[in-house]
Amino acid sequence: MTILTNPQKSDPSLPLHFNPRFTEQLPADTETDNHPRPVGEACFSYVQPTPVKAPQLVAYSSEMAEQLGLSASDCRSKHFTQVFAGNTILAGMTPYAQCYGGHQFGHWAGQLGDGRAINLGEVTNEAGEHHILQLKGAGLTPYSRTADGLAVLRSSVREFICSEAMYHLGVPTTRALSLVTTGEQVVRDMFYDGNPKPEPGAIVCRVSPSFLRFGSYEIFAAREDIVNLRRLADYTIQTDFPHLGKPSVEVYIQWFNEICQRTADMIVHWMRVGFVHGVMNTDNMSILGLTIDYGPYGWLENYDPNWTPNTTDASGKRYRYGHQAQIAQWNLVQLANALYPLIEDVEPLRTCINDFATCYATQLETMRAAKLGFKAYQPDDATLIGDLHKVLQLVETDMTLFYRGLADLKVEQHDQTDAQLLAPLSDAYYVEAQLTPENTTKICDWLRQYQQRILADGTSDSERRQAMNAVNPKYVFRNYLAQLATDKAEQGDFSLVNELLAVFKHPYDEQQDKAHFAAKRPEWARQRAGCSMLSCSS
Repeated sequence: MTILTNPQKSDPSLPLHFNPRFTEQLPADTETDNHPRPVGEACFSYVQPTPVKAPQLVAYSSEMAEQLGLSASDCRSKHFTQVFAGNTILAGMTPYAQCYGGHQFGHWAGQLGDGRAINLGEVTNEAGEHHILQLKGAGLTPYSRTADGLAVLRSSVREFICSEAMYHLGVPTTRALSLVTTGEQVVRDMFYDGNPKPEPGAIVCRVSPSFLRFGSYEIFAAREDIVNLRRLADYTIQTDFPHLGKPSVEVYIQWFNEICQRTADMIVHWMRVGFVHGVMNTDNMSILGLTIDYGPYGWLENYDPNWTPNTTDASGKRYRYGHQAQIAQWNLVQLANALYPLIEDVEPLRTCINDFATCYATQLETMRAAKLGFKAYQPDDATLIGDLHKVLQLVETDMTLFYRGLADLKVEQHDQTDAQLLAPLSDAYYVEAQLTPENTTKICDWLRQYQQRILADGTSDSERRQAMNAVNPKYVFRNYLAQLATDKAEQGDFSLVNELLAVFKHPYDEQQDKAHFAAKRPEWARQRAGCSMLSCSS
């Protein structure tokens, strides 16, 4: 159980117990005036959320609320809405914005920081678990640069639902507690084309044991502030990695190795469910190996390893689906460079980086075998899996629906025609005309090889279906669904936001009455803004 450092009493209206250890144990910005500026020798700046005119609760996560010790009546109260709109500060809260730097698209960007996020404080629940509550879109901070620190409803809907959807998919992620509208308009240039327009403002309360990023350490290393680099590293180990023991050179190495392993695990899960982060800058990489900062992300619908959801990345495709592991490793190298002054020996860091690659490759093989219903990965499976990835690109094929359909393929039934083999997969194909005789033959040849592989395992169709459907989701938060929910929410109708939130609590279940939410991207969404690629504008 976590030991509280000067624990604060809970506010009687909301039973939240705050622990101010981050602000008490780490260096604060000595300047208190809230205006964008360079901040030196500090991990954070104290800052208050900007009050909003007419906040309205859109939705909340009942699971996250329960974990924090909040009841349904707590979450539906006007007081809850005022608190998580930033209008009310509870006793024990010490709002602050973090200072960090980062490499963006491969280049050092200097100071970045929480430009539109304000941490309300750390809550400790009855189980001793600690969670930081953070408002995204709550107003100006010293790290806002030329922006306003606000967020719009479309991006907030995406972040709120996806955070919880990813959790229920089993992907390491930050969470979301609430989504509120502010009753105010926020001007955004969605396409960066010189045509800004007002949009409804909103605020998401994000939740995580820590919001520290690779860039939190990079900023001190870049400034050669080794004293505060060490203070932050030691704090992180003592707070979130206490099992490693008292900070020392050896413990720093073990800590970095665990970061590498956690990051590998996260990326494997992204690949499993077809998630593409879209902006894997080092300031968007969690020190805990959690998915963080849901901006221009997307789901791999038609299988294309070179697809990126980020319009800013459209030409270089640095953050494309098939390149995420390589980018994660590159980012870990940048973190290793930042931590080097604490270790002063490159070899153990290099070993950890190499171990990341080995760990990722091994986990990827295991994951891919599980998606196909194999009892275990065999060396000969590399060819079959490689051929599958070629087959998936012959025809525009929905990745999620293909794997769910493959689970229904009859392996025990011999001598099936091509039409019978393809029948369970029919929903996965976007353009029927692409199923030419040549492509159909190649797909069915692969399916027959797959049948033989399953027969060699001796797995029954029912056993395989159950195993595959436990790792291949039926429901993922497709961009067109986010757009539909946003369209309604902007008209004051929050029903679809809440309905989708409920659907994504059970992404592996059939949910027959919700099957329309599993449908592949409709044709109208192919090129519509917000349904295919997105910018960072929010």
